[in-house]
Amino acid sequence: MTTPGRRIEQRGLWFEEFEPGVTYLHRPGRTVTEADNVLFTTLTMNGQALHLDEAWSATQPFGKRLVNSLFTLSTLVGLSVGQLTQGTIVANLGFREVTFPKPVFHGDTLYAETVVLDARPSGSRPGEGVVTLEHTARNQHGDVVAVAVRSTLVRMRPPDGAMT
Repeated sequence: MTTPGRRIEQRGLWFEEFEPGVTYLHRPGRTVTEADNVLFTTLTMNGQALHLDEAWSATQPFGKRLVNSLFTLSTLVGLSVGQLTQGTIVANLGFREVTFPKPVFHGDTLYAETVVLDARPSGSRPGEGVVTLEHTARNQHGDVVAVAVRSTLVRMRPPDGAMT
């Protein structure tokens, strides 16, 4: 029988740990499959042929199906959760300046990074703060495929440091 040692639970950052100007690299990446794209597209009732119809998409400017851009956005944010907001976020307050400079195709691998743009205590919610993040997704070639600025409401560190 082993003696229990120190235990560490995965969590995101408390408000006080967000430092403007710091860049977080989120790894591992996520390879996007055809099944991911078709499932997400159909689950969200998006009948866009660019995501579903290979033959028709072959006649379009990119020559093949595109990955749904909202799947790309969701994956971009999702890649950051374990490192930044797991268990410490109160709410996602909103997105602005969402862009998709290059397309994502089946088989591309997405890598994410986040820059903390701003962190300020909430004026209306004691014990919480507003953190503004700029998320960037790059494909396996380093091309930027998505950028999103979002604001989140994050808990401040509890007095005893415990998760609640």
